[in-house]
Amino acid sequence: MTQDKSPLELPLDLTKRKVDPNPFKQFARWFEEGAAAEPILPEAVTLATASKDGKPSSRVVLLKKFDESGFVFYTNYQSRKGTELAENPQAALCFYWRQLERQISVTGIVTQVSREESEAYFRTRPRGSQLGALASRQSQVTASREVLEKRFEQVMAQYSGKEIPLPSYWGGYRLAPSTIEFWQGRPDRMHDRLRYSRQSGSRWKIERLAP
Repeated sequence: MTQDKSPLELPLDLTKRKVDPNPFKQFARWFEEGAAAEPILPEAVTLATASKDGKPSSRVVLLKKFDESGFVFYTNYQSRKGTELAENPQAALCFYWRQLERQISVTGIVTQVSREESEAYFRTRPRGSQLGALASRQSQVTASREVLEKRFEQVMAQYSGKEIPLPSYWGGYRLAPSTIEFWQGRPDRMHDRLRYSRQSGSRWKIERLAP
């Protein structure tokens, strides 16, 4: 995208002829344009998971990395999403950039990233976020705000002047996509939808879906 072009002036038609045959390259292009249009947390994405008996839940997480191996986010492995992913590794992501009327929906299997990768990312986090990862028993019932704050103060005092260790229950997940759908809003609800489906090896099949 050129520097003098408003995000809303981007070409909005979405056709098989114009998209990249590699969905990750197409994602990178749209992500860059989404960041230009909505610079505050363009990496925010809704993550949907389900328990082993199919009970769904969703929440917003932050995309921290993507490449042809998948989409990476970090969390507490003992949180609700962590528990559900342990029971049922199938999950979905949905990005939405309102200014561009664009969505990207991703489905696939989630696995934990390596401990080394989690450690490397944890070291880049603000110290307060590192302390919070140790202090909070994410998704567990807690008696009050005061209990949370007291626990944080205890952890802060414990590690005063020390390096904060990566908790054993905290780290990253990678969603390896089986499908990636690009949705472009159009007038009269005649939206464009193109779905990439993974084939054998590194091949992808592109299909148009009705809006």
